[in-house]
Amino acid sequence: MARLLIVWHSRTGGSRQMAAAAARAAEAEIDTRLLPAQDAGPEDLLGADGYIFCAPENLAALSGTMKEFFDRCYYPVLGRIEGRAYAQMICAGSDGEGAARQLARIATGWRLKEVQPPLIICTHAQTQEAILAPKTIPETELDRCRELGAAMGAGLGMGMF
Repeated sequence: MARLLIVWHSRTGGSRQMAAAAARAAEAEIDTRLLPAQDAGPEDLLGADGYIFCAPENLAALSGTMKEFFDRCYYPVLGRIEGRAYAQMICAGSDGEGAARQLARIATGWRLKEVQPPLIICTHAQTQEAILAPKTIPETELDRCRELGAAMGAGLGMGMF
Protein backbone atom coordinates (compact mmCIF):
# COMPACT_ATOMS: atom_id res chain seq x y z
CA MET A 1 0.00 0.00 0.00
CA ALA A 2 1.26 3.46 -0.91
CA ARG A 3 2.15 5.87 1.88
CA LEU A 4 1.86 9.66 1.92
CA LEU A 5 3.96 11.73 4.30
CA ILE A 6 2.77 15.22 5.19
CA VAL A 7 5.43 17.33 6.87
CA TRP A 8 4.32 20.66 8.31
CA HIS A 9 5.38 23.57 10.46
CA SER A 10 3.18 26.25 11.96
CA ARG A 11 3.74 29.05 14.41
CA THR A 12 0.24 30.51 14.47
CA GLY A 13 -1.88 27.52 13.43
CA GLY A 14 -2.59 28.25 9.78
CA SER A 15 -0.26 25.67 8.24
CA ARG A 16 -1.25 23.12 10.89
CA GLN A 17 -4.90 23.45 9.87
CA MET A 18 -4.01 23.16 6.20
CA ALA A 19 -1.88 20.04 6.74
CA ALA A 20 -4.54 18.40 8.92
CA ALA A 21 -7.24 19.03 6.30
CA ALA A 22 -5.09 17.47 3.57
CA ALA A 23 -4.27 14.50 5.81
CA ARG A 24 -7.92 13.77 6.64
CA ALA A 25 -8.78 13.70 2.95
CA ALA A 26 -5.75 11.61 1.98
CA GLU A 27 -6.44 9.04 4.74
CA ALA A 28 -9.58 8.02 2.88
CA GLU A 29 -7.35 6.93 -0.01
CA ILE A 30 -4.04 5.66 1.41
CA ASP A 31 -1.88 5.26 4.49
CA THR A 32 -1.03 8.82 5.57
CA ARG A 33 1.42 10.14 8.16
CA LEU A 34 1.20 13.70 9.43
CA LEU A 35 4.40 14.85 11.12
CA PRO A 36 5.59 18.19 12.47
CA ALA A 37 8.81 19.24 10.74
CA GLN A 38 10.80 19.11 13.97
CA ASP A 39 9.85 15.43 14.42
CA ALA A 40 10.29 14.27 10.82
CA GLY A 41 13.56 12.75 9.67
CA PRO A 42 15.25 10.97 6.78
CA GLU A 43 13.71 7.60 7.72
CA ASP A 44 10.23 9.12 7.40
CA LEU A 45 11.03 10.40 3.91
CA LEU A 46 12.47 7.05 2.88
CA GLY A 47 9.36 5.26 4.16
CA ALA A 48 6.93 7.26 2.03
CA ASP A 49 5.98 7.13 -1.64
CA GLY A 50 4.97 10.78 -1.88
CA TYR A 51 4.95 13.99 0.10
CA ILE A 52 3.03 17.11 0.93
CA PHE A 53 5.13 19.84 2.51
CA CYS A 54 3.19 22.56 4.32
CA ALA A 55 4.75 25.64 5.90
CA PRO A 56 4.26 29.32 6.53
CA GLU A 57 6.14 31.97 4.66
CA ASN A 58 8.22 34.11 7.00
CA LEU A 59 10.00 37.16 5.59
CA ALA A 60 9.54 35.93 2.00
CA ALA A 61 11.09 32.51 2.77
CA LEU A 62 10.22 29.17 4.34
CA SER A 63 9.89 29.20 8.10
CA GLY A 64 13.13 28.39 9.88
CA THR A 65 11.82 25.13 11.34
CA MET A 66 10.75 23.85 7.92
CA LYS A 67 14.07 24.89 6.40
CA GLU A 68 15.87 23.11 9.24
CA PHE A 69 13.92 19.92 8.40
CA PHE A 70 15.17 20.13 4.83
CA ASP A 71 18.71 20.92 5.99
CA ARG A 72 18.73 17.89 8.33
CA CYS A 73 17.29 15.50 5.79
CA TYR A 74 18.72 16.68 2.49
CA TYR A 75 21.95 14.71 2.24
CA PRO A 76 20.82 11.53 4.03
CA VAL A 77 18.12 10.94 1.37
CA LEU A 78 19.84 12.51 -1.65
CA GLY A 79 19.70 10.02 -4.53
CA ARG A 80 17.31 7.75 -2.65
CA ILE A 81 13.89 9.40 -3.20
CA GLU A 82 14.21 10.52 -6.81
CA GLY A 83 11.03 10.53 -8.86
CA ARG A 84 8.64 10.50 -5.91
CA ALA A 85 5.62 12.80 -6.09
CA TYR A 86 5.29 15.93 -4.04
CA ALA A 87 3.02 18.91 -3.57
CA GLN A 88 3.33 21.93 -1.36
CA MET A 89 1.04 24.21 0.60
CA ILE A 90 2.14 27.63 1.85
CA CYS A 91 0.30 29.78 4.40
CA ALA A 92 1.27 33.38 3.67
CA GLY A 93 0.42 36.87 4.81
CA SER A 94 0.95 38.33 1.36
CA ASP A 95 1.94 36.33 -1.71
CA GLY A 96 3.83 33.19 -0.55
CA GLU A 97 5.84 33.01 -3.76
CA GLY A 98 9.26 33.26 -2.08
CA ALA A 99 8.63 30.26 0.16
CA ALA A 100 7.12 28.27 -2.71
CA ARG A 101 10.16 28.94 -4.92
CA GLN A 102 12.53 27.98 -2.12
CA LEU A 103 10.72 24.70 -1.44
CA ALA A 104 10.55 23.89 -5.16
CA ARG A 105 14.32 24.38 -5.48
CA ILE A 106 14.92 21.94 -2.63
CA ALA A 107 12.54 19.41 -4.20
CA THR A 108 14.31 19.84 -7.54
CA GLY A 109 17.61 18.98 -5.87
CA TRP A 110 16.04 15.79 -4.58
CA ARG A 111 14.65 15.14 -8.10
CA LEU A 112 11.11 14.93 -6.77
CA LYS A 113 8.20 15.15 -9.20
CA GLU A 114 5.89 18.12 -8.66
CA VAL A 115 2.36 16.86 -9.28
CA GLN A 116 0.54 20.17 -8.89
CA PRO A 117 1.43 23.85 -8.60
CA PRO A 118 1.92 25.20 -5.07
CA LEU A 119 -1.25 25.84 -3.10
CA ILE A 120 -0.80 29.22 -1.45
CA ILE A 121 -3.38 30.42 1.05
CA CYS A 122 -3.11 34.09 1.90
CA THR A 123 -4.23 35.29 5.33
CA HIS A 124 -3.57 38.97 4.42
CA ALA A 125 -1.88 39.46 7.79
CA GLN A 126 0.20 42.61 7.36
CA THR A 127 0.56 44.18 10.80
CA GLN A 128 2.67 42.85 13.66
CA GLU A 129 -0.47 42.02 15.62
CA ALA A 130 -2.13 40.21 12.70
CA ILE A 131 1.02 38.32 11.76
CA LEU A 132 1.56 37.03 15.31
CA ALA A 133 -2.13 36.29 16.00
CA PRO A 134 -3.49 32.72 15.91
CA LYS A 135 -4.92 31.97 12.46
CA THR A 136 -8.21 30.42 11.50
CA ILE A 137 -8.23 29.26 7.88
CA PRO A 138 -11.70 29.61 6.30
CA GLU A 139 -13.48 26.38 5.34
CA THR A 140 -13.46 27.35 1.66
CA GLU A 141 -9.66 27.47 1.78
CA LEU A 142 -9.44 24.26 3.81
CA ASP A 143 -11.56 22.64 1.08
CA ARG A 144 -8.70 23.40 -1.33
CA CYS A 145 -6.31 21.63 1.07
CA ARG A 146 -8.68 18.65 1.28
CA GLU A 147 -8.82 18.49 -2.52
CA LEU A 148 -5.03 18.46 -2.68
CA GLY A 149 -4.83 15.71 -0.05
CA ALA A 150 -7.48 13.60 -1.77
CA ALA A 151 -5.79 14.02 -5.16
CA MET A 152 -2.37 13.06 -3.77
CA GLY A 153 -3.89 10.06 -2.01
CA ALA A 154 -5.79 8.91 -5.08
CA GLY A 155 -2.84 9.44 -7.41
CA LEU A 156 -0.42 7.55 -5.18
CA GLY A 157 -3.00 4.83 -4.51
CA MET A 158 -3.55 4.23 -8.22
CA GLY A 159 0.15 4.35 -9.01
CA MET A 160 -0.22 7.45 -11.18
CA PHE A 161 2.76 9.18 -9.61
